[in-house]
Amino acid sequence: MLTPAWLDGLALGDAISADSVEGGYASRTYRVRTSLGRSVIVKTQTELPPDLYAREADGLDALRSPGAFAVPEVLRVTPTFIVLADFGTSSPSPTYWENAGRALARQHQQTADKFGYHHDNYLGVLPQRNPWSTDGHTFFAEHRLLRYLEVPNCYNALSADDRRRLERVANRLPNLVPSQPPSLLHGDLWHGNLLPTPEGYPALIDPAVYYGWAEAELSMLHGCGNIPDTLYDAYQEVRPLAPGWRDRLPLLHLREHLCVTAHFTDSATAVEKIHATLAHFA
Repeated sequence: MLTPAWLDGLALGDAISADSVEGGYASRTYRVRTSLGRSVIVKTQTELPPDLYAREADGLDALRSPGAFAVPEVLRVTPTFIVLADFGTSSPSPTYWENAGRALARQHQQTADKFGYHHDNYLGVLPQRNPWSTDGHTFFAEHRLLRYLEVPNCYNALSADDRRRLERVANRLPNLVPSQPPSLLHGDLWHGNLLPTPEGYPALIDPAVYYGWAEAELSMLHGCGNIPDTLYDAYQEVRPLAPGWRDRLPLLHLREHLCVTAHFTDSATAVEKIHATLAHFA
């Protein structure tokens, strides 16, 4: 698929090829090469919410800060596609994971006085609700756990007992998770959304930003990829974590298992992990 209109007004030359790029759930993604020897990333879809790409662009802009991750420049946004600068297919530097740990810690040092964000956005294709709240436990319970119970796939996959146990866990969060400040989160930080720049430095893509618990971000990074301890060690050099943080990661990773279950009708693995986590914490 090659759509010349993707590059209108960008002074990058004409689009001459579009190669599919793997990864991502919501969009078809292409690396588009131009007659001037440039390349960009185009994400496109016609059946998505019309503000999804605008919310993605806003999230990328929010994550730009000195000393944190590299973030691709947003070149164009429309309701049906977004054009981003292309980081290419580079190799990580020898200090990639250490750099990633320090960058994530610096990102999490950006805090707000409330949990949430100035608008809702999307995690996958489902709305991510971000109303401002002064209570992190209530915010995580209502808007990161229990909100998925109403989604048809989740409702059908979980039993009445599952739902009761999830509600018990949500009510127990103040006893299970220590108070934490609202930190700026990528919001969807699995290893597929972390990649090297041409210089081998870590960069972020595909955000679902909000201000929330830093440990919630670490839970997804830990639960969705084989991440070396060098990242967590470097993180703690910049921003030490509260004792017991590793033990809390499976609990906080419930949000991801619920999100996967809500998106897919075939989510048996995620449901099994929900059962195991609820059995431990409920």
